[in-house]
Amino acid sequence: MNARLEKTTALADLVKWIAAAALFVAALVAFYLYPDESLLLRVVGLLVAVGLACAIAYTTEKGREAWHFLRDARTEVRKVVWPTRTETLQTTGIVIVMVSLLAVVMWGFDSLLSVAVKSLLGSG
Repeated sequence: MNARLEKTTALADLVKWIAAAALFVAALVAFYLYPDESLLLRVVGLLVAVGLACAIAYTTEKGREAWHFLRDARTEVRKVVWPTRTETLQTTGIVIVMVSLLAVVMWGFDSLLSVAVKSLLGSG
């Protein structure tokens, strides 16, 4: 009986996902089909429809999992120690200096190889 309940739940979730997707697509189509209507009205209608589609999707098992994942991700982002402006500027400066230095070194190697190949081929 448990397998039957899971199958019914999976079917109900599929129907909900289809309904959410259909609502989202219908909102997008309506947004572009009525360009003569007020932009504010079209945007509000689109936002309401997307909100309803998200609410429908949330009622599914995968929708709840996605919501919990986003909530956990937000919690983890709050734990990040972001660099200060000074640290960012110093790191950016180091990167610029190192990239410039590497570019000069690679230009030097390229010049040496070019001279070597020209002397081997006798065109230099």
